Amino acid sequence: MTSTITLTEALATGTVVLDGGMSNQLESAGHDLSDELWSARLLAERPEAIAEAHLAYFAAGADVAITASYQATFEGFGKRGIGRERAAELMALSVELAQDAVRRARAEGVTRPLWVAASAGPYGAMLADGSEYRGRYGLSVAELERFHRPRLEVLAGARPDVLALETVPDADEAEALLRAVRGLGVPAWLSYSVAGERTRAGQPLEEAFALAADADEVLAVGVNCCAPEDVEGAVEIAARVTGKPVVVYPNSGEAWNAGTRAWEGRSTFTPGEVQGWRASGARLIGGCCRVGPEAIGAIARALGTAA
Repeated sequence: MTSTITLTEALATGTVVLDGGMSNQLESAGHDLSDELWSARLLAERPEAIAEAHLAYFAAGADVAITASYQATFEGFGKRGIGRERAAELMALSVELAQDAVRRARAEGVTRPLWVAASAGPYGAMLADGSEYRGRYGLSVAELERFHRPRLEVLAGARPDVLALETVPDADEAEALLRAVRGLGVPAWLSYSVAGERTRAGQPLEEAFALAADADEVLAVGVNCCAPEDVEGAVEIAARVTGKPVVVYPNSGEAWNAGTRAWEGRSTFTPGEVQGWRASGARLIGGCCRVGPEAIGAIARALGTAA
């Protein structure tokens, strides 16, 4: 545990600020991520860059660092000729880098509690073909559970404060993930990627969130990697259906073009919106793709958590 207070305890009494997009922070530092492994490639090639990205978000006001393991899978690393033993080392390293950033932030004078969330992206992230925004991979819940469990065991073994089951497009995959985290001894949050009040695969959010309502391992449910305008309704549904704290970290509002592997459109993310999200039940609030340290700092100030 990286703080004297657990994340569960913190959520019972207040609001916690998440970091922003890892990839945009790395790209702004000059790193090329035009690769199927995306930011996970730098775990092997430039791990110090990942630690610096975490540190930048802590300095801006984030309380939680989400690791660079979103696209880190045995299968994905295997495509690059990286064996299972080395792949497991790199997944564990993602947590260690964030934990190191916590120590460095404290050495630099940050006194507020800080935590590490180990990211586990959806099956489609490994495919790197945009299917993470659609779901419906043609796999059963049991097959998806077998895909997710081994890397979740590795990530949990590195002792993060929480597992971030994030950008989940499909309720079937959520069911598989909820099965896969049982018995790991690390709490998790579950966040869907949504379009309106449905998952990307088209299921009503009431049904999708209900899967986690009675899951003791899950400390929060919500949405991420979605348009900012989709957050308000999702927060209300998640809070009402589950009674759990809600986690939200939307994109900037720009749209990802999987064909060109580029962001299009304009940003619609406004840090001032976060007070309304908190009033509706959000307790973990941050940003996802294209949301950088400046915006995270503005969120922390808007929520009164900056210190």
